Amino acid sequence: MKTYTASQLKKLFTQLKHLKVFVVGDAMLDNYWIGHIDRISPEAPVPVVSVTQKDTRPGGAANVALNCNALGADVYLFSVIGQDETGKTLITQLKEHQINTEYIITSQERITTSKTRILAKNQQILRIDEEITAELSIKDEHHFIDTCLKAIQIEKPDILIFEDYNKGILKKNVIEKIITHCKHVGVFTAVDPKQTNFLSYQGVDLFKPNLKEVKDALGIAIPDVKVSALKEIHTQLKQALNHKITFITLSEAGVFFQENKISKLLPAHVRQISDVSGAGDTVIAVATLFYVVTKDMELSAEMANLAGGLVCEEVGVIPINKAKLLQEVLIQLQ
Repeated sequence: MKTYTASQLKKLFTQLKHLKVFVVGDAMLDNYWIGHIDRISPEAPVPVVSVTQKDTRPGGAANVALNCNALGADVYLFSVIGQDETGKTLITQLKEHQINTEYIITSQERITTSKTRILAKNQQILRIDEEITAELSIKDEHHFIDTCLKAIQIEKPDILIFEDYNKGILKKNVIEKIITHCKHVGVFTAVDPKQTNFLSYQGVDLFKPNLKEVKDALGIAIPDVKVSALKEIHTQLKQALNHKITFITLSEAGVFFQENKISKLLPAHVRQISDVSGAGDTVIAVATLFYVVTKDMELSAEMANLAGGLVCEEVGVIPINKAKLLQEVLIQLQ
């Protein structure tokens, strides 16, 4: 970042608005019931939360879409949701944020995933998940693949981001068909993977797991976060995936990237952490969009590292604030 002037960085932020981005994966609705605790239930030894506020926000792949939109991109979301009120609410909120929803499929066989978090004093007391995690039926799978491939041909996106939350939409065949088509027409692909299909993203351009996901998928132990160990992880992933860029989030240790022979471990910035929910969504969006504009992975990783920390200062899943990120970037130059 130090190699860029303030005017150059400001220009990069404006260039993001020229990008067309497809986000493909598990969209969901995040609900927040916020209140206070002043007694224990007489019915069971559990706290009673007196709810004073309710909030609903798009989550999962929908949050990645919101982050891309917040950066200024033209965004299309691809997912499979249920024919239910939760799905209708999700679509309404996405449209309010100018996310294109015309390619979202509603299925009679599924419900719209929702997560309800109950909070008191900014602490999560309980989370209630309503979901179907079984893989798409053959009927829905074929419909979803056809929808995605046709949209790529019609809309000609610059970027396609897979956001995998292990809810059954991103099946192996779905992943392979979409990546193959993107490679054929020159669309940059990125993924925030999960364990079930972790090694199914063959040939993806940018692969962004977190450290725990890597350790679980490869069956390895990493007692100390060191560049040498992370470079070995990249080698193993490269052998399995034949991808281009490894980008690993390391929680309080920061982020690591490797592209060809260039690699770097970037430390985390000191933050007052309120909630880590959704930080990965922000990181994949910021890293991918800045990389496509700059082809500079170090800068993109620095941007994503800053953005991930910023959203962790807020309670609940929220997208990055573009103006606040630019302000933070300019502070780093001083």
